[in-house]
Order: sequence, then C-alpha cells, then structure tokens
Amino acid sequence: MRLPPGSFSIFRSLFTRRQRTEPQRRGLSGAAMRLVQFRRHGDSGGIRVGVEQGEGLGVVDLKAFDPSMPSTVKELLELGDMGLEGAQRALSSGHCVLERSDIQLLAPVLAPEKVVCVGMNYWDHCLEQNAPIPKEPIIFSKFPSAISGPYDDIILPPESQEVDWEVELAFVIGRRGKHIKEEDALSYVAGFTVANDVSARDWQMKRNGKQWLLGKTFDSFCPLGPALVTTDAMKDPHNLSVRCLVNGDTVQSSNTDQMIFKTEALIAWVSKFVTLSPGDVFLTGTPPGVGVFRKPPVFLKKGDVVECQIEQLGSIINKVV
Repeated sequence: MRLPPGSFSIFRSLFTRRQRTEPQRRGLSGAAMRLVQFRRHGDSGGIRVGVEQGEGLGVVDLKAFDPSMPSTVKELLELGDMGLEGAQRALSSGHCVLERSDIQLLAPVLAPEKVVCVGMNYWDHCLEQNAPIPKEPIIFSKFPSAISGPYDDIILPPESQEVDWEVELAFVIGRRGKHIKEEDALSYVAGFTVANDVSARDWQMKRNGKQWLLGKTFDSFCPLGPALVTTDAMKDPHNLSVRCLVNGDTVQSSNTDQMIFKTEALIAWVSKFVTLSPGDVFLTGTPPGVGVFRKPPVFLKKGDVVECQIEQLGSIINKVV
C-alpha cells in the first residue's frame, strides 16, 4: 500500500528527535536491497533514488512512491535505519516501478565527503610486483569529483600516456563514527559496490614526487556501481570472485579472500584518524593483472572497453574515450 505524500517527512521528524535523545542503535536496518541513483531519460528533474527489484530488473522510484523521500542515497543514509526502512517499504509495495530502458543509472553515491583508497591490499597483487606485505593499511585518496557512473566513459587525459585499470571492491559508510572498534565495524557499512580505480601510472609512479593523488584523481577515474548492495544482502564480502576484462579479455581474476586488510580492519584503522560519515566511499585495493606490471606494460587507449565484475554485486562497463 502506498503511503500518503508527506508521511516520510513525519518519520524523518520523529527520527531526528529520537537521535537527539537516545544513543544511536548499533547497525543499520537489516533490509537486503540494491540501492541505485538514476536519472529518467528526458527528465530534467535531476537525481532520484531507487531500489532494484533484482540485479538488472526494474527499479522502484522512491520519490514517486513518496515525494517526501530523499533525492540521493547519501541523504537516505543520513536518516539511518528510518531511511532504509522507508526504502524497504517502497520495494515491498511493488508500485512505482520503472523499466531499465527508461533510466540512466548513476554512481550509487555522488559527492561523498571522502573517497578513501587502499594500496597494495591483495596478497597476490603484492607478489605480482615483488613487494613486501604491508604491516599497516596504505591509505590514499581520490577527489570525489573523480566519481562517474557505472556505464560512463573513462576520459583519457592528454597529460598522461599510461592510464591503467584496477577492479576493486568498494563499500560505503552508513553512519557516523570515530575510533570504531573492529568488532563493530561492519555495523557502520551501508553496503558494497564495484569500482574501477583508474590510474595514470606516469603521474603515480614517476611525477609529482611519486605522491599518488594526482595520478588517481583525474575526472572520470572512479567509475562506481551499478548498485549499492546492502550488507544484509551479502553472504560474505570477503569471499567474492573479482574480474576485470579489457575488450572482452580477462586481465584480472582473483577473490576478495586475498585481501590483506578486510573491511573491518580498514574501518577501524581509518577511523583512528578521521571521523567517518554516511556516504563515505572506501576502495579496498586491487588484485594482480594491472597493465603496468605486464611485460611489456599495457595501457588503455581510446576505444577500449573495460568491464569490472564482482560476484553478487554486478558489473560496470566503461568505454575509453
């Protein structure tokens, strides 16, 4: 049954008052969902939030279900359990369903406060480059402006001749926290998605004092999507097959069980230094098979098509232009 317009704003008001008077509950809503952000073709109304009825199936438009629902996934997460429970009600209603052909999928999170990245976080990737296993997570970042959609183009910058691929498991923070204990960390995760940590190796490894930031943060260098799969929809995020294909040829193939520092350890480590906020994106590292360590090295060129796949999450496909 569809809720009357404005009902969600009442829930939001009640939830805000409750947040001020009660300690926040541990964990997010237990709903298993695939959250997406999209834009309707021919609609200038901007970004909308939806829930997939299943991978690749129709999308329930939350705004159409209740006009007082948030317009972005980040805003939805900021409402905590109440936001996710509202999305679950919309999904369960079976109403306001859009066909995939009628929408353009966007990245599931846009304009996060932080994009936290982890270097050399796969055992097999370290072996590939004869590098020692890190004793602590190697943290760097991308600017949020690097984020692009799951099917958007990767733009080759004229400043680089060595643009490379990196399929990565990404996760999104669902609630605010600092000094988070490792045993509590998963309760701060809203969900998981697929990322490509596109990298300009010349700028990462040879220029800018070998600081990684500029080589990682060109526009379009963080394709993300296709959906934010909530934690409760995942069997085990640390046992998922991971693949990257370039022009249909497999260039990376591994499993997230190769991660040195798992999700919980990364959250505990990073939250020692900064406060994590809803919508913050973590890229957890890449397996072996990147172009720079091939003999001879291989880099992306115009016309290439890169597909990043992760079991249970889906795939993102980006053409290089």
